[in-house]
Amino acid sequence: MELFVVRADSAGSGKVPAEGTYVRYGDRVAEGPSILHADLDAFYASVEQLLDPQLRGRPVAVGGSVVLAASYEAKRFGVSGGMAGWRAREACPQLVFVRGHFAEYRRLGDAVMAILGDYTPMVQRISIDEAFLDVGGSKRLFGPPHEIAAAIRVRVRDEVGLSISVGAARTKHLAKIASQVAKPDGLVVVDPEREREFLEPLPVRLVWGVGPATELRLAHRGITTIGQLARSSPHHLARLLGGGQGAKLRALANNEDRRQVRPSGRARSVGAQSAFARSAPTPDLVAEVLGHLADRVAGRLRAGGLAGRTVTVRVRFAGLRSVTRSLTVRDPVASTLTLREIAESLVAQALADHSTERVVTLLAISIANLVDEPAVQLEFAVAGEDPHHLGSPSGAARLAVDRSMDNVRKRFGRSSVGYAAPTFSERGAVPDEFRELAEHEL
Repeated sequence: MELFVVRADSAGSGKVPAEGTYVRYGDRVAEGPSILHADLDAFYASVEQLLDPQLRGRPVAVGGSVVLAASYEAKRFGVSGGMAGWRAREACPQLVFVRGHFAEYRRLGDAVMAILGDYTPMVQRISIDEAFLDVGGSKRLFGPPHEIAAAIRVRVRDEVGLSISVGAARTKHLAKIASQVAKPDGLVVVDPEREREFLEPLPVRLVWGVGPATELRLAHRGITTIGQLARSSPHHLARLLGGGQGAKLRALANNEDRRQVRPSGRARSVGAQSAFARSAPTPDLVAEVLGHLADRVAGRLRAGGLAGRTVTVRVRFAGLRSVTRSLTVRDPVASTLTLREIAESLVAQALADHSTERVVTLLAISIANLVDEPAVQLEFAVAGEDPHHLGSPSGAARLAVDRSMDNVRKRFGRSSVGYAAPTFSERGAVPDEFRELAEHEL
């Protein structure tokens, strides 16, 4: 097994290895795989260092009471996203905290996506700072995939001022792993004939869907590398992780991934989720969390001029066991209060159906079956009116209040106005602007 690394300090034409750090795994890069995964390096902290040159080379954290993102200089001290601010300062006394420039994150992220779109229309954006590309149809215009990837890296650095790591492989999952191996500021191309050799020694946490809890459970069974996961017994993994998740992770470890790059278009659903420490599902906790989630989801719907008919909630219990409940309603939903009430009833149903579960670790809301937000035809008030019905006085009033708050937030910021429970709860420690940048379809 040979890992070939070329480094060059001078800027070049974008041809490998003329610029940056290029990593080649395997010997057949002339044709190479056609799926790329492009991922900006430490995006939020890197943007702050770009905006303020005095922060460059220093450990930087975006946030305050909670670390939202950390620069590579801070990560070397063990600082990571989600860490309490006091703990981060303890680990790195010279850490510099910045509040975050969310409009700049969006602007620069969009600028990078525009560069990717210059090479192929087959761009699937999966978050503010990463995307998949299928460049199979672009070879005659721009050269083989590794040259396209190198050119992208040069342009992002020169035109936007940020570094981006790219992985190239035969499947989406492997391309994403390759981009993680390439970090920071690198390019990894995986030869289709040497995929297993590439994956064999890598840590299991690089498999898409393996979080800290799953990694720990696998480690307790002696499974720490992707190769070990690939060779594990399906029955053994089913007992350890559940049938669905065990089969999915084993397939990905064997690079069985038939998903295609699908260009981003109109959203098929809008969602948000909140993970937290093991907690009893008290009515206060459920109302607080769902209030936050409904506010975020409904606000994004209205901002896009959309409404949805199918509301889905997800409840995750201990041991990563999750259940979902859905409801399709007659009138499209875009009101925060209406979405919250529907979600609360669905979560109550899920909890009643699993009454032996004592703790929850995540709640999520998504809304699908999207349509353009309809015009409201007002109706006469009647006894026993349904506040979920758009044309009822209560339904119209709810939507009017939401739109008024949307206008205030546009002018004075998201924290300037809101419903009482979400606004004054401790979950406001993480700005909703940051949550929305990080979220994509559930």
